[in-house]
Amino acid sequence: MKQQRGFKFALYPDARQRVLLEKTFGCTRFLYNKMLDDKIRHYEQTKENIILTPAYYKEAYPFLKEVDCMALVNAQRNLERAFRNFFRDRRYGFPRWKSKHKSRKSYTTNVIHHNIELKDGYLKLPKLKWVKIRQHRGIPEEYRLKSVTVSQCANGTYEASLLYEYEIEIQPKKVERMIGLDYAQGCLYIDSEGNSGDYPHYYRRLEHRLAKEQRRLTHMEKNSRNWIKQKQRIQVLYEKISHQRRDFLHKQSRQIANAWDAVAVEDLNMMEMSKSLHLGKNLMDNSYGMFRSFLAYKLEEQGKQLLRIDRYFASSRVCSRCGNVLEELPIEERIFHCSACGHVMDRDHNAAVNLCHEGRKILQSV
Repeated sequence: MKQQRGFKFALYPDARQRVLLEKTFGCTRFLYNKMLDDKIRHYEQTKENIILTPAYYKEAYPFLKEVDCMALVNAQRNLERAFRNFFRDRRYGFPRWKSKHKSRKSYTTNVIHHNIELKDGYLKLPKLKWVKIRQHRGIPEEYRLKSVTVSQCANGTYEASLLYEYEIEIQPKKVERMIGLDYAQGCLYIDSEGNSGDYPHYYRRLEHRLAKEQRRLTHMEKNSRNWIKQKQRIQVLYEKISHQRRDFLHKQSRQIANAWDAVAVEDLNMMEMSKSLHLGKNLMDNSYGMFRSFLAYKLEEQGKQLLRIDRYFASSRVCSRCGNVLEELPIEERIFHCSACGHVMDRDHNAAVNLCHEGRKILQSV
């Protein structure tokens, strides 16, 4: 079975390479916008779709020849994918133009005839040649490099995401140890053993500092040199929060995936919850949806299972001891009191135990 895995490393280009990287970012953005504009104009005139390629534009815009051709090809593929997603599901939205100041600066290139290599702390890329890289972790020899995505961070540094493909035989593991996880706003989750995720709330920790920096930004002239510097400071803070959050979620999901054979979670729609409960900051801060995604692939690569319990399953209102179902349980009430057997338990802990029981039922019915 073929699997793919990405590795992200810091890049340290020299002055010439930085100039070429900026040109590549600009050319891919220009080509994407130009192709999008031409497709829209052609459809308005003929009511038909048109397939465009980078070669069609190189004669009219010779500067496109200065950058990696595969970066331009991938820009075309990204546009075609955006249209396919839109026509398949309108929730994706119509493809939008890329902005020089707001869009992420990145491009993707593919491996063709060993044009990309990673060797002795350097990464060989088309047009750029050998770029210094900080390879902080090893890569197995049997992994085969497929593509590289180069991007620029908010603080001006560069990073490369290397996508590898490898063969693996996943043997389904017999479920002997199972745990249930119930979402908890304050600590990410409560498991059926009574343990919590203890999420540090990185956004809340830096919220005061963010507010201070954003107030400074409002007193500056837009697009001035100081305004650009101040905006970059804010972007660096957001990037720091993102990195801290991802690091924590990776570590938590790895611990759970290694310790348990199956995990039962509630299939919640976090975006809708943030809108309906007016708890957007806290719900988006802990990124429970990202946590479930990390947990899913870490379990899958070990032959283990992530069981998604229906979101309408009354996990909070069911007594985990006798099975009695309460008619209602207000969200502000955090302690579960069973009117039938007198069982008293933390609301989230009780829900996690019920999710674990429901997960076992699903496994037995398969």
